[in-house]
Amino acid sequence: MTTLKDRLQDDLRTAIKSRDELRAATLRLALTAVKTEEVAGTTARELSDDEVRRVLAKEAKKRREAATAFEDAGRADRAARERAEGTVLDEYLPTQLSDAELADLVTAAIAEAGATEPRAMGQVMKIVTPKVAGRAEGGRVAAEVRRQLGQGESAQAARRTV
Repeated sequence: MTTLKDRLQDDLRTAIKSRDELRAATLRLALTAVKTEEVAGTTARELSDDEVRRVLAKEAKKRREAATAFEDAGRADRAARERAEGTVLDEYLPTQLSDAELADLVTAAIAEAGATEPRAMGQVMKIVTPKVAGRAEGGRVAAEVRRQLGQGESAQAARRTV
């Protein structure tokens, strides 16, 4: 069975042979990030597919942030390049959850935790984070949890005033 890292290396060879400069450069950067993570710490180790996906997700997030920064600086050409690199990386990541799917998972986690106020955010995050596992960024998940717990708070306040 081939690992995700093997697939990245095979795709890099294919991109080089087909002279796909963007894909080759992006995969080189991704493999470098994976290798850097493998040698980080006290002993070198082989990353699991999940760990490689986490590294790729981090790299894709960097591309999105860089694209936004270049766009804000008036560098549309560089922003387009960063977005194109992000698209290449996204091919190796699980499909991202839609807003509705994320909202449903958060709603279920809130019910499971019995959370009714924003102070319970940590409990809800502990439940929902493993279920999301790479299919949504942590900031996006946290924002949805905050939004839903905040609604609960305003609903409770409205009930108290009635």
